[in-house]
Amino acid sequence: MIGLPNGFVVAEEQKIFDPGDPATGSCGAEVLDATLAKRGGQWWMFLAGQPAGFGAPDLFSASLPPGAPLSAEGWSLTRVDSGGLAPLANRETSEHWDGKGGRHCPSYVNGWDPQKERWVERIYYAGAAENILGPYTIGFLEWNGERWEDQPAPVFIANAEWERDSVYEPNLIYFDGKWRLWYVAGSNQQDYLVHGYAESVDGVSEWSEHQVFAPAELKMFDFCVRQCADRFEAVYARVSLADSAPSEAGLWWCTADHPAAMFESWKKNVQIATAEDHGWHKGPWKPSLHYDGIQPQAGFIFFDGLYRTADPGPFPFAFTSGCLKLKLRAQEDA
Repeated sequence: MIGLPNGFVVAEEQKIFDPGDPATGSCGAEVLDATLAKRGGQWWMFLAGQPAGFGAPDLFSASLPPGAPLSAEGWSLTRVDSGGLAPLANRETSEHWDGKGGRHCPSYVNGWDPQKERWVERIYYAGAAENILGPYTIGFLEWNGERWEDQPAPVFIANAEWERDSVYEPNLIYFDGKWRLWYVAGSNQQDYLVHGYAESVDGVSEWSEHQVFAPAELKMFDFCVRQCADRFEAVYARVSLADSAPSEAGLWWCTADHPAAMFESWKKNVQIATAEDHGWHKGPWKPSLHYDGIQPQAGFIFFDGLYRTADPGPFPFAFTSGCLKLKLRAQEDA
């Protein structure tokens, strides 16, 4: 077991959704990129995916029973009466910027909107106007009290040369009066990934200068930050497009006294998962760290994976969703 400096250990892993495993309840749909929120006493998971395995991805949801504690087990995808997955929102106004290429990599955040003078719930995501492979811009859905509402334009667009006209994989928190965004710039196809950072008072406009958070050689993906008492923790992925992944590929954990805008300010970096082939997943990415206040001795890191299939087509892989379960070291040793 891998120990973390915060006293937890990575105890075990759990498969959640797998299009090739009927026991997971996905019914052939590929859903991944989990971001979680506890809303009205119930845990919800928001995901991106392709219900039929093709076409522009959309956003969907899954939930645990009302009142249930956070868990890696028991998730049910939200479906329409006909049995298909229920899209999280329509495309009444966003079609022109997220229609043909779809919606990707959601990130839930609750923050203060100074224009509306109230707290708002948003799910930020990367949208692609023409192609599923990008280029991407970042926008959001916002809860209007009854439903998730799409927006007429993205709110964050590449404007620096090093971003190469594409920004995606958003991860946000709201802290100390600012919406803070960590994101990927570049493209997987070019094997060029730079991690960026920016912040905004309203999460919509007047973003700070886009700055490099981590350089391209780190191959960093999905820097997910969480406030934990008087400190901040982050889990991130290092990825590789090579057939044989280097030892540093996988999931990593780190901590900082504040949500620092430069990676070198984050300390105690510990690798918690490698790119080793586990059958139903390898090369994990898109980690999402969560603790449940009613389970102080447990933590959860949800992540994406993929495995090779027998499909003779151009992409013989299936996407999966899983979870690393964390337990306090004292509890595990008992």
